[in-house]
Amino acid sequence: MVRSIWIVAAFILFASATHLCVSVEGEEPLPAQITSMADGEAIMLPPPDLTGSNTLEKALAERRSVRTYADEPLDMNDLSQLLWGTQGVTDPRGFRTAPSAGAQYPLEVTVAVGRVEGLSPGSYRYIPATHQIRKIHDGDQRERLSAAAFSQQMPADAPVTFVISGIYERTRTRYGERAEQYTWMEAGHASQNCYLIATARGLGTVAIGAFDDKAVVEIIGLPDDEIPLYLMPVGKRL
Repeated sequence: MVRSIWIVAAFILFASATHLCVSVEGEEPLPAQITSMADGEAIMLPPPDLTGSNTLEKALAERRSVRTYADEPLDMNDLSQLLWGTQGVTDPRGFRTAPSAGAQYPLEVTVAVGRVEGLSPGSYRYIPATHQIRKIHDGDQRERLSAAAFSQQMPADAPVTFVISGIYERTRTRYGERAEQYTWMEAGHASQNCYLIATARGLGTVAIGAFDDKAVVEIIGLPDDEIPLYLMPVGKRL
């Protein structure tokens, strides 16, 4: 009888630990994440710089929300580094720069480009596995995103605005009703990465959470199962 009780107790403790340790990424290869909406020609980004001159501690100390930007474009190196920092792959097994519950990776990143040297205005989908972008819409969407953000001016002024969105079903298949919370947590990790990369490169950004979800979905052209979570305009600091 005592032995049976200990077996049951051990099973309960194991099950609890398995549930609590959802942020630990496994050792098995990750399932491929498909961005079906991105069907334009792939554009290879410059490789990310892994030896930046700024330190993490300095970037943390200088990180602030920046709401005004210089009237200057970004370049492809800036865009590459920002996308990689937000959701780039850092391991042959597919692990990324931001932690993910069970390595399910429910986030997607789409960037509304207004002024990037060598890149025409439009909306581009980031493909982490190959560090590429694909155009999904032509045209400068910054003013429309500003209107969708209840007339906040930052998306209109910044040369690019990142749209971080989530697909809950990717996480729900493993974690059920906790999927939304875990996706929100992950969006926070990705947003902070974007802040720190921007700061390290002399750029500024601000996380915008106040916007009309349906309007952003229409402007960017997100699929029905994808929920916009953050708008992050990025530009050079004044």
